[in-house]
Amino acid sequence: MNNMELLEIKDLNKSFDNKKILKDINLTISNGKIVGLLGKNGAGKTTLIKLINDLLTPTSGEILINGNKIGVETKKVVSYLPERTYLNKQMKVSEIIEVFTDFYENFDEKKAKKLLKDLDLDINQQLTKMSKGMQEKVQLVLVMSRKADLYILDEPLGGVDPATRDYVLDTILSNFNEAASVIISTHLISDIERILDEVVFIDKGKIVLQSDADKLRNKEKSSIDEIFRRMFKC
Repeated sequence: MNNMELLEIKDLNKSFDNKKILKDINLTISNGKIVGLLGKNGAGKTTLIKLINDLLTPTSGEILINGNKIGVETKKVVSYLPERTYLNKQMKVSEIIEVFTDFYENFDEKKAKKLLKDLDLDINQQLTKMSKGMQEKVQLVLVMSRKADLYILDEPLGGVDPATRDYVLDTILSNFNEAASVIISTHLISDIERILDEVVFIDKGKIVLQSDADKLRNKEKSSIDEIFRRMFKC
């Protein structure tokens, strides 16, 4: 690739009814990174994610993925896990897999089935019969089973019990190709800290820090979680 960044956001602003939600966001993410988008609830994380996924339109500024403006082409290479489930809960997991196989050219059905098995999820079960945590795992499997360039996970650990979190993180770690990147938006920083290559702190709609995770830890002699708490007095 000719020095093109995977994701480039330039002078991005988003307002709703004259209230500025995102202010002058400039952000570049390269290939092969796991990036934590970290901020308190209401900081603008989900709005930013929705803009990258073409679910909202910027007030001003632009977003490029592999050099392309957001649209049909970029949707093909982005695999998105929203904060709330969007799946039809009356369907069985096997039926949802069929829908994904038809809908996404880059969906790997074999991989999905293997991951479901690894996570002890029953492919013949209806989603309504599953706990919230199990439903979230199904969603994660579907998202990670696409061969995408960019995976965007909005609060992927929200409904998952702490014991399962490590397993979920390992599922994320071991299931995307080297050239792809993953953005994980969360406020559960201590849980995901160990897998992050880079961190982006967002506060009140502005990016206040973007850094290599290890460099930041060494510089501040503390964990990302502690640095975040200090900066935002959580």
